[in-house]
Amino acid sequence: MLKLENLSPAKGSNKTNTRVGRGQGSGGGGTAKRGHKGAQSRSGYSKKKGFEGGQMPLQRRVPKFGFKNINRVEFKAVNLDTLQLIAESTGLNTIDLNTLYNAGVTAKRDLVKVLGRGELSSALQVRANAFSKSAIEAIEKAGGSATVEKNVTIEAGEKIKISSVDKTEGKKEAPVAKKSVAAKKVDEEATPVKKAAVKKTTSAKGDDLKKIEGVGPKIAGLLNEAGIVTFQNLADATLDTLNGILAEAGSRYASHNPTTWPEQAALAAAGKWDELQVLQDNLNGGRPE
Repeated sequence: MLKLENLSPAKGSNKTNTRVGRGQGSGGGGTAKRGHKGAQSRSGYSKKKGFEGGQMPLQRRVPKFGFKNINRVEFKAVNLDTLQLIAESTGLNTIDLNTLYNAGVTAKRDLVKVLGRGELSSALQVRANAFSKSAIEAIEKAGGSATVEKNVTIEAGEKIKISSVDKTEGKKEAPVAKKSVAAKKVDEEATPVKKAAVKKTTSAKGDDLKKIEGVGPKIAGLLNEAGIVTFQNLADATLDTLNGILAEAGSRYASHNPTTWPEQAALAAAGKWDELQVLQDNLNGGRPE
């Protein structure tokens, strides 16, 4: 009968660990159960990572590629559109490493190289550590000059705030004067008709143009501002109109190709979603593959 006083583990469930290296008196013979010779019979044995018994380990069998060039020089890339943005925000004609640092574009230890992305319309005197060939041509074409500078000490000056092109679009808003509580009450009582008119115009929503492959939230906003709010509007638009909208928005939209947008919009306007899906499966970012 099983009782508390005769409880014991099942036979074979517990195994006593073998203690090796305790001398002949432990019953392990002359080698004390360590075996004959070899690294594992010695004290202090420790198998290093990657050890495979003496054969060539994996990390040495796998081929190596490339090397680390100790003479490599890394530059911080600054493009022409950034220089144009700084010139428009500050009115400066000379842009050097101090200007870029104070504008938050580069760090003190950065070596700056000017690259040719974007458009430059201002005649600027640009000083940097290096220039690409296209950047030099664009700067000189705009009437400016590109000067290579070395060993320049950066001096922290007044921070320069760069206004975004998308937010301002070259226009400055006049500061709004604070109104008194009495003036606010008068405005609220006098403008109920205007609020109703705004609700009317905003209640009529257009189609979700983001369903057209190649049209994201920002491009959809540009199309809406141009009066293209429905699939049918987009289907009726010409390629020249669409390219003109993208060109006015800036160089960042120059890589977009609206060739298939009217065709996709026509299918969406007709409710032919299956055909639209088949067409979009053969497109790459809105472009024909």
